[in-house]
Amino acid sequence: MSEQTLPASQVQVVLSDCPAADARRLFDVLSGRFASDREPGDRPQETEENRPTVWTGTFDTSHEGAGVTAQEVGLSAPVTADVQGGHLAVKVLREALAEVFTVHELGGDAGDQEIQVQLRLESKPPRESRSA
Repeated sequence: MSEQTLPASQVQVVLSDCPAADARRLFDVLSGRFASDREPGDRPQETEENRPTVWTGTFDTSHEGAGVTAQEVGLSAPVTADVQGGHLAVKVLREALAEVFTVHELGGDAGDQEIQVQLRLESKPPRESRSA
């Protein structure tokens, strides 16, 4: 993660070792909810097969939009996200992710003003529909 301190409402999200389609889905969820440095048409692209790919985005949790409703967003496999920002901003972003994905905290490091957390995101299990 960067050594630079982010404004208190901003969270940097770093994704690696996941398909571009999963990175796009995750960033679409976050961009639909928060202001972002990512342009609307900015789609993660795969690079050469034997080279690691990392995607980053910065999201401002003080500018919440209508966002994505708590619908299922499928991921092809679990995605690991390294998240860094102010304590409250990371909490808000994590709660937004938990509305759409199953979120597991793998570890983290907290300082006075910022927290760095590694999250594993998975597709939520399908909801069983009940017939009347």
